[in-house]
Amino acid sequence: MDTHASSTTLEEPPAAELPSPTAPRVSVVIPTLNEARNLPHVFARLPEGLHEIILVDGHSTDDTVTVARELFPDVRILAQSGKGKGDALACGFQAARGDIIVMIDADGSQRPEEIPAYVEALVQGADFAKGSRFMAGGGSADITLFRKVGNRVLTGIANTLYGSRYTDLCYGFNAFWTRCLPAMNVDCDGFEVETLINVRIAKAGLEVVEIPSFEDDRIHGESNLNTVRDGWRVLKTLIRERRVAPLQAAPAPASASVATGGGAS
Repeated sequence: MDTHASSTTLEEPPAAELPSPTAPRVSVVIPTLNEARNLPHVFARLPEGLHEIILVDGHSTDDTVTVARELFPDVRILAQSGKGKGDALACGFQAARGDIIVMIDADGSQRPEEIPAYVEALVQGADFAKGSRFMAGGGSADITLFRKVGNRVLTGIANTLYGSRYTDLCYGFNAFWTRCLPAMNVDCDGFEVETLINVRIAKAGLEVVEIPSFEDDRIHGESNLNTVRDGWRVLKTLIRERRVAPLQAAPAPASASVATGGGAS
């Protein structure tokens, strides 16, 4: 599946490739809200060999949907039923047909050429490949000092409460086997969705591998993230999940070589 748009003249890095021709089918889920100017940068850098691209649009008032179809006619467009990033991701996850789901933002801050590293970690035995800006090889040109300190505090709370060893709780670039969806059971609306997913993966005892990831500045437009409001929602999620029973992933196929039960690392 060729994700390149022949119409774009942007000078982007050459598209990466997935680990091998026999790699699992990979679905990429991209939530959007008024990201028409950013999509050419994102689509041009997606790797070759993807099974599908699913764009979940939150009722954009610009040309997001039109641009997506021009860039890649086979893109699957879903109209978001509710509001918020969590709701958009839940819609995309439910529609995905691949063996692996990658969740990535549409603002150009996350690097699609990193996707093969996430897929390779899953193929090598992980259940969940989690991006981290704060491990060796990662970084961020976008995060403010206030957000960085807040993320570190919230990450520490999560690790204390749930026995995980995360280095970056509030980052939305992740990949996982589709069979992990029952353990995640995304049922929130907002930016706390990354925390909800990470906590439920840890509670389910699934094998997590962190992948170093670099976060660039958003290319165009303004983020909908509100540091104080969304930080408070993350904290409430961490506390509330203590009262929620762990959910389990679906069993791995008998032929799969995926290790489970290792916990977050």
